[in-house]
Amino acid sequence: MRAWALLLLAAAPAAASEPDPDTRAALLADGDAEWGAYLAGECTACHQGDGGAEGIPAITGLPRDAFFDVMAAYKHKDLEHPVMTMVAGRLSYEEIAALAAYFEELQ
Repeated sequence: MRAWALLLLAAAPAAASEPDPDTRAALLADGDAEWGAYLAGECTACHQGDGGAEGIPAITGLPRDAFFDVMAAYKHKDLEHPVMTMVAGRLSYEEIAALAAYFEELQ
């Protein structure tokens, strides 16, 4: 797992309205990478594959669970960033899981 993801996860308390562990596991297992590719355009407008976008971290190759947990933390404002809380806040958990599947596959 990338160091920045570990720092974000360590700083974020578990969100009260996150899916229960079984639902989370099912979402991650069923994440549709093809759908994630369709949704990823908004992400890749800022997140570059090489991480070279003015301090915006790369998200390619990030494990599904780490991606999902960080996005859920932004969704519930346990982590705050104006753009990320807006983007994550309007995504469903199914969409987050699809994005997680897509970005995990990219290297």
